Amino acid sequence: MLTVLAPGPFSTVQDAGRPGWASIGVSRSGAADRPAAELANRLVGNRPAAALLEVTAGGLRVRAGRVLLVAVTGAPAPVTVDGRPAPFAGPVPVPAGAVLGLGTPPVGLRSYVAVRGGVDVPPVLGSRSTDTLSGLGPAPLTTGVRLPVGTEAGEEPFVDVAPVGAPSDRPVLRVLPGPRRDWLADDAWPVLTGAEWRVGVDSDRVGLRLAGPGLRRAREGELPSEGLVPGAVQVPPDGAPVLFLADHPVTGGYPVLAVVVTADLGAVAQLRPGDAVRFRPAR
Repeated sequence: MLTVLAPGPFSTVQDAGRPGWASIGVSRSGAADRPAAELANRLVGNRPAAALLEVTAGGLRVRAGRVLLVAVTGAPAPVTVDGRPAPFAGPVPVPAGAVLGLGTPPVGLRSYVAVRGGVDVPPVLGSRSTDTLSGLGPAPLTTGVRLPVGTEAGEEPFVDVAPVGAPSDRPVLRVLPGPRRDWLADDAWPVLTGAEWRVGVDSDRVGLRLAGPGLRRAREGELPSEGLVPGAVQVPPDGAPVLFLADHPVTGGYPVLAVVVTADLGAVAQLRPGDAVRFRPAR
């Protein structure tokens, strides 16, 4: 059992998501930085389906109800156990009654806390993830919430630490052409891939709002709603692109100019407001 003493600015339970429900308006959701979440689970020997905690901007404090093995990955938040420094990106034993704490990461936005056995909240549509757009899954963490530890442990881990680099605050993201380039002006693609963009303060797990030179339309009116995927770069009428993340809507009516390749979505999830980002053609 984990008891939440302080949730930080925003913390949720996440796993690999709930694929296969787009036909009823439910996106996959799941961990925004999937590679970081998968690494955390591997470090404690969990099976891939195990749920863990996604912690935005640090600040989490939880008390262990029994001896636990945890690992923290993603944004490199300082890790402490009862106030003493503990390793980042490596297995950390937490004694019964001890408090695991995360400070504010110097770079990146989302840290992942895996506990051996996984976080055992009730699944909804096959997933324990919190979907902030649809409201499915457990509510965001609050002080006093008790989180059971499950049985999703596999073989004992044998890694002391994973040599991972910190997220970049100026990543260059690879993009493929979207299906509606013809709805944008001829210069929209070179502007998107040539300019520097800044992450807006009104960004979240649904998507990032980007500030930059603006992208001009070639057509008036709106499209019929069509499917969206994580990484889609949609252009509303104001010309300020939106880059969709894990909790994106399943459909949208604004033209999609580009799509970020799946391998770069983890870097997108680590961008914080004010960070710079660039795009380059994937081929």
